[in-house]
Amino acid sequence: MSKSKALQAIRGMNDCLPSETNVWQMVESVLRRVASNYGFAEIRMPIVESTALFKRSIGEVTDIVEKEMYTFDDRNGDSLTLRPEGTASCVRAGNQHGLLYNQEQRLWYMGPMFRHERPQKGRYRQFHQFGLEAFGIATPDIDAEIILLTARLWRELGINEFVTLELNSLGSNEERANYRDALVSFLMTKEALLDDDSKRRMHTNPLRVLDSKNPQVQEALVGAPKLSDYFGEETQAHFDSLCKRLDAAGVKYVLNERLVRGLDYYNRTVFEWVTSSLGAQGTICAGGRYDGLVEQLGGKATPAFGFALGIERLVLMLTSLEKVNNVRPQVDAYIVILGEAAEIKANALAEQWRDLVPESRIQCHCGGGNMKKQLKRADKSGAQIALILGENEIAEKQVMVKYLRGQQEQQNLAFEQIPSLLAALI
Repeated sequence: MSKSKALQAIRGMNDCLPSETNVWQMVESVLRRVASNYGFAEIRMPIVESTALFKRSIGEVTDIVEKEMYTFDDRNGDSLTLRPEGTASCVRAGNQHGLLYNQEQRLWYMGPMFRHERPQKGRYRQFHQFGLEAFGIATPDIDAEIILLTARLWRELGINEFVTLELNSLGSNEERANYRDALVSFLMTKEALLDDDSKRRMHTNPLRVLDSKNPQVQEALVGAPKLSDYFGEETQAHFDSLCKRLDAAGVKYVLNERLVRGLDYYNRTVFEWVTSSLGAQGTICAGGRYDGLVEQLGGKATPAFGFALGIERLVLMLTSLEKVNNVRPQVDAYIVILGEAAEIKANALAEQWRDLVPESRIQCHCGGGNMKKQLKRADKSGAQIALILGENEIAEKQVMVKYLRGQQEQQNLAFEQIPSLLAALI
């Protein structure tokens, strides 16, 4: 009988190994802290939703719905989908639980999303997003505040010099409809120069042609009508006010009239943070205003603004820019245990130190072995110090401290001095 084939993860759905999780934890802690600093509260939604939710929100003629969703019928015959993005789920939850109508809500969420697309660097079939949504505020001050929040994230992560903010307005639904007619008329005159994808989109979702990555299509778009030419006074005033607020806060941006976003529900302000640090220019964060989506999904008309960012891309970017060297290791101190008296006492001491310094990460050696073996384990753990307990140390109520990451000389400290040492490592 042949051996069974070794089971492996599904293509595009990756394990996050212990050697990587400390970077993820650092990124996630920054995201949580900054969202909290701006008054946003966490919401958690299920990863499986009714397929109709995404068809109604994202749009049936988008790539996500047409090609990428993981959709299946359950045992009751209901069509369910693994969520491909978080905004629609957040709106559904807000509507269902009465959080949105005639109220202001500031919400954030984080977790896995699923899209069946070709896996590539920084883009996977199971990926993780952080999303943030504000409901009930129609004025451009919330647009500005949320964009300022994203700018703070990059400063906190040390990557602000490697990202560029691109900004645009899609106008109101009526303005966009008028522009759509003019754009289709223009594209019809250039049809011979368009690729097959753009020819299809020309009649289903023509604004997405503006976002084409095909250089030939972009060349054909030279001279195309501008959406901003169709703005009314209210839309223009909204966008001008946003730009003035960003200018006053010192946030630099590039106006990109071909920035349209890939989801149907956006209106007025849209933005992307892009970087060249992942090879070809890539988007690490994107969002905008979607004032019609709450009503579209069965709620009362509610203005809304939000964004999502890909955590995998952030981790990849931080790693490639060597911004993770100072990330706190999984273990701060490793206790090396030598002799029977130390074996009996070590766990009790570690518990006392954990009580006194709750944020400390202390690992006791288990499994026996000589000092050389244990120090090798201590070094592999990533700990900054080894706390060596032997028969003499127990008798004298001292610990030998060996520094594993610096040039400091080892020293002996009394048991009661160790909490201060641990606190200094955090």
